[in-house]
Amino acid sequence: MMKEIKKILLIGADGQLGSDLKKVIGESYELLCPLIEELDVTQFDKVKEYIRQNRPDLIINTAAFHQTDECEKDSPRSFLVNTFAVKNLADVCKELDIPLVNISTDYIFGLDGERKTPYIEQDLPAPVNIYGISKLSGEYCIRYTLKKYFIIRPAALFGIAGARGKGGNFVETMLKLAKERGKVKVKNDEFTTPTYTKELAESIVRLIKTDKYGVYHITSQGECSWHEFAQKIFELTNTKVSCQPVSSDEFPTIAKRPCYSVLDNKHLREIGLDKMSYWGDALKKYLKEKGHI
Repeated sequence: MMKEIKKILLIGADGQLGSDLKKVIGESYELLCPLIEELDVTQFDKVKEYIRQNRPDLIINTAAFHQTDECEKDSPRSFLVNTFAVKNLADVCKELDIPLVNISTDYIFGLDGERKTPYIEQDLPAPVNIYGISKLSGEYCIRYTLKKYFIIRPAALFGIAGARGKGGNFVETMLKLAKERGKVKVKNDEFTTPTYTKELAESIVRLIKTDKYGVYHITSQGECSWHEFAQKIFELTNTKVSCQPVSSDEFPTIAKRPCYSVLDNKHLREIGLDKMSYWGDALKKYLKEKGHI
């Protein structure tokens, strides 16, 4: 029988997704939102002690080292945060019989570079960078340790709070560059599904009310290149700008990015909980909430 959830520990509540989760969860549950000074996931013993003292009924971990190029330069930190800290959480969750929700990434896919159809949860992961490898390793640690878990794979997140460490999100960056320069160049050979963190947060809250544990892709519907994403931003905000499509070769990066990392919400759809909007509609909701339109 599923234990009633009353108290939730949200790790990373001040991040882009965490901020929206805090809003949605706070309406229905007692919520613990420790600052990083109180609960740094890399301080393993302190994390276990905090959880033992506070005894949440569910833990949601959004903490991650997700600056993709920095992960490539500092792989030990990438694995510390994205793998070993997750294993530590899984260990204490097993000890206290607490379900764990962990946010993963679409970047666990992409090595099969000719892919043109969305990935389902059963597809074999094949990351193209250290970030993806470290996040996938965290997934395996959870699946090895726990029976009660939700592993959530989103993609290309944008939300009101913006991403910590990334200086905002793609939408705000495009609008800023358009205003400053009047023209932008955007990659047209990398495909994803832009996903609004508010809708993702609402989906996660619906999911945790079930006992349908497992791995879930949760993204908006549809797919686009980053150039198409930028064009839609400018179209919806009526921004006058020259938006030039270019290949990823024009933007050399330390870490390789997948050419195609579109996800299919197959498991969510099978349990009748796929209520995610088409990505363009989700973008419009975000732009309205942010005050851009």
